[in-house]
Amino acid sequence: MPIQIIRSDITKLKCDAIVNAANSSLLGGGGVDGAIHRAAGPELLAECRNLGGCPAGEARITKGYGLSAKYVIHTVGPVWQGGGCGERELLVSCYRESLRLAAEYRCQTVAFPLISSGAYGYPRDLALKAAVEAVRGFLREHELFVYLVVFDQAAYALGEALFGDICF
Repeated sequence: MPIQIIRSDITKLKCDAIVNAANSSLLGGGGVDGAIHRAAGPELLAECRNLGGCPAGEARITKGYGLSAKYVIHTVGPVWQGGGCGERELLVSCYRESLRLAAEYRCQTVAFPLISSGAYGYPRDLALKAAVEAVRGFLREHELFVYLVVFDQAAYALGEALFGDICF
């Protein structure tokens, strides 16, 4: 199956592209965003300054610089507001737009963090379901291998419980 949930540090993965759960400025921040910027080096920040930001649900692509990945795809997830403010649609759009860019740039492997499930407060189980649905839908028509990368044991166990049919 071309989708796998793994527990790892996304900055160390050897993929064509890794996805950054960025803030709208694209200029770095905390969590996975800060880790990716630190690992990629100052050239990433310099390129991001030229992009002019990114609204929620959209994606932008840059070079990977100091990362093992050739590209970084930056996407801005929604802030959880209880689920009635279009959060799910924006989150699914993050995955679809990121995958569209990966395909456009002829990537064969792409790794995603669990977008919006950290500081943006999106419940992990709902974030994981939206991610898997969006990725599966895209993979019906495209050839890519996708990693959903979780950082802690609790998220990994949740993924295993929800999606036992996905490679672990």
